[in-house]
Amino acid sequence: MRRRKTDYGTVVLHWLLVATIAAAFLSGLRIATETPDRTWINLFDAVLPLANVWTLHIKAAVALTGIAFAYAIYLIRSGLTRRVQLDKTRLRALVGRKHARLGAVSVLLTWVFFAAMLILIGSGGLLYFGLFAGYGVATAHWLASWAIPIFVGLHVVIHARIGGMSQLLRIVRPGPLPPPPTRLDAVELLTMLAEQTAQAGAETKGPLQPAPHDGRGKREAQPRRQQAGGARAPHNRRRNVTLQTNPFLVAAAAAMAATWILLATDWLVVDTLHIHRIASADAPVLDGDTSDPVWRNVEPLSVMTNQGGNFDGKGESRVEIRAVHDDSWAYFLFTWEDPTRSLKQLPLIKQVDGWHLLHDGYERGDEHAYNEDKFAVLFTTLDVTLAGDRTFHAGPHPIPNAPATMSGRGLHFTTAEGVYADVWQWKATSGGPTGWMDDDHFGPPLEPTTAQISDRASYRGGFAPDPGTVNYRDNFVLPSGPADSNGFVKPLRLPKDIVATGNAMGLINLDPNVGESNGARWFMTETDSVPYTEELDRLIPVGTVVPGVIISGGYAGDRADVRCAARWASGHWALEVARRLDTHSKYDVPLRSGVFMRVAAFDHSQIRHTRHVRPIRIEVD
Repeated sequence: MRRRKTDYGTVVLHWLLVATIAAAFLSGLRIATETPDRTWINLFDAVLPLANVWTLHIKAAVALTGIAFAYAIYLIRSGLTRRVQLDKTRLRALVGRKHARLGAVSVLLTWVFFAAMLILIGSGGLLYFGLFAGYGVATAHWLASWAIPIFVGLHVVIHARIGGMSQLLRIVRPGPLPPPPTRLDAVELLTMLAEQTAQAGAETKGPLQPAPHDGRGKREAQPRRQQAGGARAPHNRRRNVTLQTNPFLVAAAAAMAATWILLATDWLVVDTLHIHRIASADAPVLDGDTSDPVWRNVEPLSVMTNQGGNFDGKGESRVEIRAVHDDSWAYFLFTWEDPTRSLKQLPLIKQVDGWHLLHDGYERGDEHAYNEDKFAVLFTTLDVTLAGDRTFHAGPHPIPNAPATMSGRGLHFTTAEGVYADVWQWKATSGGPTGWMDDDHFGPPLEPTTAQISDRASYRGGFAPDPGTVNYRDNFVLPSGPADSNGFVKPLRLPKDIVATGNAMGLINLDPNVGESNGARWFMTETDSVPYTEELDRLIPVGTVVPGVIISGGYAGDRADVRCAARWASGHWALEVARRLDTHSKYDVPLRSGVFMRVAAFDHSQIRHTRHVRPIRIEVD
């Protein structure tokens, strides 16, 4: 039996395509574990890449784009488009005999694959460059990625049905490229027809006569057909001689050109935030009001962030950023979309058997219902062009000698000693209303505590607050054992006046998707609360809800470097922030040209924040 082969160009491009698709798909699955409701992907943890997944994913995507372009060029230049031509004949074959039907199905699946690849490459580019990078594009990218393994399975099955193992093994048996069919030359065809007509006419003139004898009983050979004027016709004609280049080399050159264009575009198109210089007298007042004259004169940088939790189920929020400085202080105005003003930070409710913590996911470090709105800003001097890989590491166990994450998600940390990324975190209930933004950092992985080793608290990798104190704390004490599912807790403090505290909380609606009214506050201070006692507890009726946050004291130390004020209105938060250009703390990044920034929004979620792929480069005037 003859061993069937495939041209070497198809073999090489096919397996390059397989390798890049596998790298992109597996790294994409690891990235997708960070998206809410997709932690089930951790079931495949053993086969997913562990490190540099964003870098691997983007490099694989660039290579995949170049190879896909090369394959299209190769099909055209080698004359193999007939393999994938979807015409009326192929469509009619769908209801024909078995072999023809299988061939037609194979071609149809190939076009489905082409469509999925176009969607993947197009949506991936939009997400990477932040163009229309919202819920719809992210969903299209996710669905198209699953079309690829489905196609692979059906592709193998169909080819096995067409020719069995011999057909499948063709793709590992390279052979020469078959010569393309001769191109039709209309002028040459007309000339040949004219010559044939003239010859036929000459042969039919007069009666047919036998050929003369040569005197030896043999007939003389007929003379060759003469051209007009008596010239003898040539045996072969060579018309339209062209230089045929190697289709595979042309395709390879096209792939390299496409890759170079992508890399050049990435290098040239960078989101840049200009921090404009102003006079000290023009500095904005930190009150959350966006009407300051200085903000009206600054063009905002707009960034679409996605793949977060909540936000009406879409997980997306557009963020606008403005920034100025007066040579000493930098001022930022962040505005972002958020459908609800969420202040319910782990509130407590009294039931017949005692006090319970309202939560959904808090026991595994992934509260996504009863949590305050938050906003985070990251600054780094690392020359990083991709999300993660330098400060974020995906997977449920990214540090081998440390505890696994309780949430199944990755950890923030840096990989070099003494290298820190500066993180600011605003919280709608904890600290934020009193004018402070938490000053934190990502650093090398920390030693786990006893509670973290026993899974009574979430291990946080290298995420830690800067040295200093804050003015907020939780208003409850968890049981000494592992956090149980019923949320039973003991309050630290109870309201002095139940009615006054209830009025301060506004209209109480325990639906986490319903925001709080303007002016409401879901924290208690030491002046309007008292330490917990059983006597006072007995006076509080069942069904009472009290805040889960206590405000007392003040911010101090490095953690007190960032001041802020925020307001919510019409589905948007506005946050004004101020910090010195250089705090001279090893945990803080000086605000100067060349620093990279990222932003993230949280909609009543503990860790499920939105994100954007490419960083923002800062330029200080």
